[in-house]
Amino acid sequence: MNRRQFVVGLPVLSFAPLAFAHHGWSSFDEARPLYFEGKVKSVKWQNPHAELTIMMAASTILPSDLAKRTWPAQTQTVDSKKIIAATSLPTARGEWVLELSPLTRISGWKVPAPAPGDKVAAIGYTFAAEKQYNAKHLARIEYLMMNDMIYGLRSMPQ
Repeated sequence: MNRRQFVVGLPVLSFAPLAFAHHGWSSFDEARPLYFEGKVKSVKWQNPHAELTIMMAASTILPSDLAKRTWPAQTQTVDSKKIIAATSLPTARGEWVLELSPLTRISGWKVPAPAPGDKVAAIGYTFAAEKQYNAKHLARIEYLMMNDMIYGLRSMPQ
């Protein structure tokens, strides 16, 4: 490799770890919405996405009233009835990292930052077959439920 090829390749290499760290939304299985519920273990209120680590109990059940709840209107069309009708429980229990939307969208919804010990619930998507990402159970969250509020995280509130 000559010097010119090496110097030209440096910018690409310097961004490689960033590209690997952020996986993109297309990796998640949106045909299989899942229900998560548990106590918050840790909170990262940061960009590019806020994260909540929760402990999901083995005894978690799917609430029978999901279809009766009022799902928030968003600026992007989201078929909440279809999502809720297809929602099931993940097979894995224990620790889950719930990846929320960017902080600008969270601010638009006026989502308060939960604290460790708070109870939250969410509906979101994981990778196909719940494979782990960097040895973590990770889910991208569509709806966040806490303190008797439901927040739609795909777009801004309508």
